[in-house]
Amino acid sequence: MEAETTVNAGICGFSCQIKATCEDMQFVTFEVKSDCESIQQLAQELQKIGSIDSYREISPRDKSKIFRTGEKNLQGGCRGCIVPVALFKTMQVAAGLALPMKIDADIQKNGAN
Repeated sequence: MEAETTVNAGICGFSCQIKATCEDMQFVTFEVKSDCESIQQLAQELQKIGSIDSYREISPRDKSKIFRTGEKNLQGGCRGCIVPVALFKTMQVAAGLALPMKIDADIQKNGAN
């Protein structure tokens, strides 16, 4: 099964295209495209890892390789980037562990400055 996600990351202006492929309902590989250098580094690290076990990713006993790779490659202001969450959700859909659904976060600033 394949799942695809397009992420518009926010104020940085970068977008990201994620394609997750799962042949056996467990192990997922990613293709990630973005103009963001940090996301490109994250994508290269995921390529080095190869297949990611979706069941271990969702297990509360194991640390997520996706989130660890994101933490390693997204520093400073990019630390709050939503791309790792999008990778995780896309993995779940590709492995049949979640249904596809649009997710949305519209952040507003309230109060006078």
